[in-house]
Amino acid sequence: MFGIDPEWLLHQGKPLATATVLSHPEQLDRLRRACPEAAATAVLAGDPCFDRMLAARRRRPALRRALGAGDGRRLVVLNSTWGRSSLLGSEGFPSLLRELTETLPVDEYRLCAVLHPNIWYGHGPGQVRAWLRRAAESGLTLIDPLGPWRQTVAAADCVIGDHGSVTYYAAALGLPVLLGAFAPQDLDPASPVAALGRSAPRLRPGTPLRTQLDAVIDGHAPGRYDGFAALASSDPGASAGLLRTLFHGLLGLPEPVRPARLRPLHPEETGPPDVTVPVRVLTTIAYDGPGGPPEVTVTRYADPAAEPDGPEAADAHTAVDVRTADESRLSLADLVLDTNGGGAPAGPRAAELLAEHPYAALAAVRTGPGRCLVLDREGTALELATLPRPDGFADPCDPFAHASAAYAWRASGRPLGALATAGALVVTTGPIRHRVTVHEVPYGL
Repeated sequence: MFGIDPEWLLHQGKPLATATVLSHPEQLDRLRRACPEAAATAVLAGDPCFDRMLAARRRRPALRRALGAGDGRRLVVLNSTWGRSSLLGSEGFPSLLRELTETLPVDEYRLCAVLHPNIWYGHGPGQVRAWLRRAAESGLTLIDPLGPWRQTVAAADCVIGDHGSVTYYAAALGLPVLLGAFAPQDLDPASPVAALGRSAPRLRPGTPLRTQLDAVIDGHAPGRYDGFAALASSDPGASAGLLRTLFHGLLGLPEPVRPARLRPLHPEETGPPDVTVPVRVLTTIAYDGPGGPPEVTVTRYADPAAEPDGPEAADAHTAVDVRTADESRLSLADLVLDTNGGGAPAGPRAAELLAEHPYAALAAVRTGPGRCLVLDREGTALELATLPRPDGFADPCDPFAHASAAYAWRASGRPLGALATAGALVVTTGPIRHRVTVHEVPYGL
């Protein structure tokens, strides 16, 4: 909320605009103080962007599924406005980005970034993607500025942001907000955005990011930001009609008879992402007994700088995708992964991977959504297929997490074929249980 000073609104002492459209009466109060000459042109017309996001909240489950977060994992959205004082421009942004991608388990958190269009067009899309390439390879999805950024924010479990309007929208929607940067000097102290900066929690350097995120999400009280929602729009849900009346009046045209409406925000498929950096995997055989399928707990970290803490994990291994930019790490892989982009038969391709990487014990080739084939050096080949979730929707879990469960099973001294005998497997990632069918297949398939 800036730009209501006379230098922005007047030319030779007269208002530049025929109509100065405001979203709330509090802005009119500040306009009268800052530039009384322009106050006569003010029109209260609500906020169409906020109205679309409000309406999208009823589609929240579908929005989350489209983003690959429909299984209960936490959707964390990184948001930055533009400028040196923004989150992206802050001194702590590089370390925040590393901690975000390296310390949050990839199967328990879904990460997206919504950046101001001025960042994309000021630096160029190529430069932005180059800056954030490593994070993208670790599972961070960059949302195009003309893409479903509103849907992404409306679906979020938490927004890490700054003094930009998108972070304010998140709070006004009732979502948990964590401020990674804030520039009160860039704001009118009387503005609602400045008030958000005085009340929302800030990132605390030295405290683990996951601890802070979980505390903000779990401790969020419904209604905490109702005051900010009330200041977001003068007429929630009514901006389409108000704006159409204004525009037709300015043009001297009669309004159409049909009701004014905004285009609704529909889900747009954007996930789940591929993680192509080397992955460190902590595993535990949680159950191996009569009365149910084997159960393996899997926690995967995207190329952590240090060995991740996992007091409940019995074993660890390294899984590396053949598309990794760190090709030297492939020689250290316990489990080699391939999406089979070339279309080769899965069995022969898995055998080829084991021949190319003699120190790997297991190879996995993705064969479709939620499916992969794993092959060990004894020639046992299993197809692992994710079953739908109990609610009937597809489970977005990466099938390579199931491959890591198979690796842990084999590394514990159990034969890989025993999983096929059981016919099923449960892979647990954090609080989420994934049901997997297991079938032994002929080597050449």
